Amino acid sequence: MALSAVGLVIGRIVSALENEASLIGGVRDELNQLKLEFASMRSFLEDADKTIAQTEGEKTWVANVRDLAYEVEDIIDEYMYYMNKQKVYGKLTRFLRQIVYAPKNLWVRQRIATKLQKINSMIKAIPERNRRYGVDRVGEGSSSSQDHQRRLPNLGESSLFFKDDDLVGIEDGKEQLLDWLMDKEEPQRTVISVVGMGGSGKTTLVAQAYNSRIVKRQFDCYAWITVSQTYVADDLLRSMIKEFYRGAKEAIPMDLSSMSYRELIEMITDFLRLKRYVIVFDDVWSSNLWRDIHVSLLDEGLGSRIILTTRKEDVALSSFGVKSRIHYIKLLGVSDAWNLFCMKAFSSNPNRCCPQHLKSVAQDLVAKCKGLPLAIVALGGVMPSKYLELEWRKIYNSLSWELSNNPGLEVVKTILLLSFNDLPYRLKCCFLYCCLFPEDYKIKRKRLIRLWMAEGFVEKVRGRTPEEVAESYLMELICRSMLQVVMRNELGRPKNCKMHDLMRELAISTSETEKFCVVYDGREANDEEESATNRRMSIQSIGRESQLGNWKGMLKLRSLLVFVVEEIALPLSLRLLRVLDLEDAPIEVLPEELVDLFNLRYLNLKGTRVKELPKSIGRLCNLNTLDISDCKIEVLPAGITELRNLRHLKMYHFDYELLDEFQFVRGTTTPSNICKLKNLQVLAGVEAQSDLMKRIKNMTQLKRIGITKVREVDEEDLCTAIQNMSLLCRLSVKVIDVDEYLRMDALSSTPPRHLKVLILAGKLEKVPCWFQSLQNLTFLSLRWSRLTEDPIPYIQALPNLGQLFLCNAYEGGGQLCFSEGFHKLRILELWNFPQLNEIIIEREVMTGLQDFHIRTCMQLKILPHGIEYLEDLQELRLTFVTNELMECIRGERSKDHQKVWHIPRIYHYWQSPTEAKLTEDPIPYIQALPNLGRLHLFNAYEGGGQLCFSEGFHKLRKLELCNFPQLNEIVIERGVMPGLQEFSIRKCMQLKILPHGIEYLEDLQGLFLTFVTNELIECIRGEGSKDHQKVRHIPSIHHWRQTPVELKYELLSRSTDRLFQHIRQGVLPLSTYSISAGNPIAPTSGPKLRR
Repeated sequence: MALSAVGLVIGRIVSALENEASLIGGVRDELNQLKLEFASMRSFLEDADKTIAQTEGEKTWVANVRDLAYEVEDIIDEYMYYMNKQKVYGKLTRFLRQIVYAPKNLWVRQRIATKLQKINSMIKAIPERNRRYGVDRVGEGSSSSQDHQRRLPNLGESSLFFKDDDLVGIEDGKEQLLDWLMDKEEPQRTVISVVGMGGSGKTTLVAQAYNSRIVKRQFDCYAWITVSQTYVADDLLRSMIKEFYRGAKEAIPMDLSSMSYRELIEMITDFLRLKRYVIVFDDVWSSNLWRDIHVSLLDEGLGSRIILTTRKEDVALSSFGVKSRIHYIKLLGVSDAWNLFCMKAFSSNPNRCCPQHLKSVAQDLVAKCKGLPLAIVALGGVMPSKYLELEWRKIYNSLSWELSNNPGLEVVKTILLLSFNDLPYRLKCCFLYCCLFPEDYKIKRKRLIRLWMAEGFVEKVRGRTPEEVAESYLMELICRSMLQVVMRNELGRPKNCKMHDLMRELAISTSETEKFCVVYDGREANDEEESATNRRMSIQSIGRESQLGNWKGMLKLRSLLVFVVEEIALPLSLRLLRVLDLEDAPIEVLPEELVDLFNLRYLNLKGTRVKELPKSIGRLCNLNTLDISDCKIEVLPAGITELRNLRHLKMYHFDYELLDEFQFVRGTTTPSNICKLKNLQVLAGVEAQSDLMKRIKNMTQLKRIGITKVREVDEEDLCTAIQNMSLLCRLSVKVIDVDEYLRMDALSSTPPRHLKVLILAGKLEKVPCWFQSLQNLTFLSLRWSRLTEDPIPYIQALPNLGQLFLCNAYEGGGQLCFSEGFHKLRILELWNFPQLNEIIIEREVMTGLQDFHIRTCMQLKILPHGIEYLEDLQELRLTFVTNELMECIRGERSKDHQKVWHIPRIYHYWQSPTEAKLTEDPIPYIQALPNLGRLHLFNAYEGGGQLCFSEGFHKLRKLELCNFPQLNEIVIERGVMPGLQEFSIRKCMQLKILPHGIEYLEDLQGLFLTFVTNELIECIRGEGSKDHQKVRHIPSIHHWRQTPVELKYELLSRSTDRLFQHIRQGVLPLSTYSISAGNPIAPTSGPKLRR
C-alpha cells in the first residue's frame, strides 16, 4: 500500500507542477526533486507490494515511505489551500491583498520550501538506515514468504481427500459438472470453468466431480494440476506428465528435468493420442495459461474435458478456441451454512447439535460468513474450545481483529488476501474505499465511480474519459470476484454492487493498518492518535457522547462518509476535504465555511433538507460533482456558473407519491449562462427558460441532459441543441404541463448516434420520424404521450433495446400487439393504459424477456396472449389490475395457470377503494397459499387489534405490515413462517410490545421498525431491556423515527449546535464527508438497535 501512497503523491506533484504554475513559485525545485526521489522509490516498492510476507525491517521501511508520501501530500494541499485563498476575490481586491500580504506569502513559501527540503533529507537518509540495519533488499522474498507460497497448493489439493460426509450444499453444482463431463453428445474437447471468490468452494466442488467413480470409469487418463499466481510453463508440463503416468500406473520418465519445452509437449501428445482425458487446472489467475499448454492437449473428438477453477471471470470468458462452459459458484444458503458450521464446531456433541445457550451467537457468527464455506469451516474449527457465550460474543464483536491475529483463521485471511495482493496499486485503493460503505450496502455504480475520481484514484488514459477508466476499474474488481453485483440494468451492466462481509472486514483491517481509512460504527472507541492520521472516515453511528469525545484532529481528512439518521452538524475546518457526501442526511443548512473547501471535488446533497446553496458556491473552483437531487433546493445561485471544473450536475426532484402522475418529476431553475460550463458532462434536471434554450446549443460536450418545463415554442432551439451534442448518450425531455405538446420533429433523421437512453414525457402528435434510426438505444420511456397511432411498429426493430417503459403512451385502441422484433428486450413495463383490453405476444418475439410489469390497466381482464412463449421470464408484476385478470391465474386449477407456471416469481399489488373497510381478518385466507414468498399488508384490516399467524406461510421470506391504526398485538405461533428473513413494521402506533413468537423466527436476518412507538423500541433497546433475548439472534435491527411536525425549529437548532460544539472540540477526524440516512436494506453488524 506504500506503492499506492507514492503513486498518488507523484500524481499530485505532477498536477501541481502542470496546473498550478502560478501558485508554486518558490517551491518548484523542491517539488521536482521530490518527484524524482519518489519515482525512483516506486520501482522498489512495486517489488515490495508483491511480497506476501515481509520481514519486520521491510515493513518498517515501507511504512516510513508511506508516511512520508502522506506528509508530502499534506504539505502540497495546505500550501495550495493557502495560495488559492488569494484567487477568490475580485481583481482589485486581489491586487491589494497581494501587496498587503506579500511578506506573509513570502514567509509561507519559505516555510513550505523548508518542510519539503526536510522531507528530501529524510528520504535520502532511508537507504543509509536500511544498510545500517540490513534492510536493503526489499521484495526479494523471505523464507517465510517462500513457506507461505508452498502452503497454498496444499490447501487446494487437500480437497481431493474430503469425504462426502464432510460436505454440504454442493449437490446441484456437482450434478451440473458431471452432466458436462459425461455429455456423450459433445465429442469435442471442452473447457469447463468454475468461477467464484476465494474460499467459495470451487476446488472442493471440482474435486468431488473429479473423484467420482463414474468419471474415473469413463476417462482413459486424468490429471490434477495446481497452477496458482506464479507458474513456470515447463514445470506445469512436467506435472501433467507425472500425473498422467501415475494415473496409468506407469513408470514416470526419469529425465523430465532435462527436457526442453518442445520435448515435454511431444511426450504429452504421444501419451494422450487416442485417449479420452480429463485434466483439472486449479487456481488459474491468467488467461495466458491456455496459450502455454493448449498445444499439448489433443482434440481427437473423443470427448476430452479440461476444467479450470478461477476467481477471475475474465479468465473463464477467454476465447479458448474450443467449446466452453462456465459454472458460477453460489455461496451457501442459510440452512446449508448452519449445517456445515455445526458439523465442524459441535462434532463431539450428540447429532452435532448446537447447545441452546450458544445458538443465538452461533447464528450471528454464521451470518457474518455470508455463505462462504472456507470461513464457516475455519470458524467452526476455532470455536470448539470456547464454552462460554461471552467468549463467542467476543469473537463475533472483534472478527476483523480475529481474522488478522487468530492462527485458526489464518487460512481465511491468506486466501482472501491473495486476491487483494494481486491487484494493481490503483485498484487496491478503489477496493479499500468500498469498505467505507456499511455492511451489505448497495453501492451505486455511478456514485462509486465519481467518488474514486474525486479522490484521484483514476489515472489519465489517452483517448478515454476518467469515467470510462473508473468503470473499467469497477469491472475488473467484479471480474476478480472482489465485489458482488446486486443489480444489473437492462443489458446486464452492473447497477449496484456490494462487498462480501468478510472481504469488508479484511479491507477494514488492512485500511486501518495502512492509515488509508477508518470506519466508526460505535462498537468501540478507536485509537485517538491513529484516527487523527487517517485520510478517510466513515461514520455509521454517532454513539454516546463519551465516545464522540475520544475523536481528535480531523485536519488530514480527504474523505468522510457518514451513514446516520440522527441530526448531525457538519464539522468545520476540514480545509483539505475532497469529498462531502450528505445523501439523505437530515441536514437543513450548510455552514458558510463550506465555500472555503477549495480542494472539494464531490458534493452530494441528495435527499437532504437543504433549501439553498451558499451564494459564493463559485469559490469551490475544483468541484467536479454536485448532486442536489430530491433536496429542497429550487433555484441555483448565480455563482454556480463559476464552477469551471464541474462535470456532473444532477438536479431532479422525484415525488414517489405521484408515481402514476405527470408531475412525478420536477427540475431546478438555473442561471441561463450555466451554458458556459464547458467541462460539464451531465446536466440532469434543468428547467427550460427562453434564454437557456437559445444558449444550450453551445454545450456540445454534454453526454447526458435532462430538461423539464419545455414548451412547444422551444422546438427549434431544443432540436438544434440535441443535434449539436454528438456525444450525447442520455436524453430526457419533459413538457411544462400535461396538455402541452412535445414537438421534436425538427430533429433530423439522424439524432446523436451514441444515444442509449431516451425519456420523453409529454403529448406527442405522432411517433417522431427519427425513432427507427436509434440503433444504439437500450432504454426507451414514453410517459403521457397519448399517441393515437400504435407506437409498437416504430419500436420493435430497434436492435439493442433492452428496457421499454410505456405509461399512458397510447390511446388509439384497445390492443397492443408485439408481432416481431424486441430480440434484446429484458424489461417491459406497461402502465396506465385506460383503454387497453388485450395484449398479444407472438411466438419468437422478446424471447429474452425477464421482467414484465403491468400497472393500472383497468380494462385488461385477460392474461397477455403468448405469455407462455416467454420461457426466460423471471418475474411478472401485476399492480392495481382487475380481479378478472387475477382470477385467470389464481390457483392451480385456474384457467391460465398452465401459461404462467414456468415463471418463478409472480407479484400482485392491489389497492382497495377509498371507501372500503376490511373488517374481516385476512390472514386465514392467505396462510395456506403454498408458494407465497412475500406479503405486504398496508392498512389492510380494521376489524380488531390482533393479527395472529397460527399456521402456514411455509415459503414466506418477507413480511411487511404498514399503517395498521388499531393493531396492538401480533402473534406468531411456533413453526409458522420458519423461513422468514425480513420483517418490517411501519406506522403501527398502537403496537407497544414486540410480536409474540418472534424468537421462533430463527432464519430472520432483518427487523425493520419504522415510525413505531417508543414503548416498543424500549422493549429491545440495550442488553438489559425486557425483550432483548428474543431478538438477539437477528443480525440486523433498524429503527427509523419521525420527528413530529410541530417540533420547534429552535429545539432542532439547539441539538445541532450541541453537536457542532462536540465537533469543534476535535470530534471525528475526517477528510471526506458522506452523510446519508442509511440504506434501508443494509443490515448493521450485530444485534444492535440502529436509530
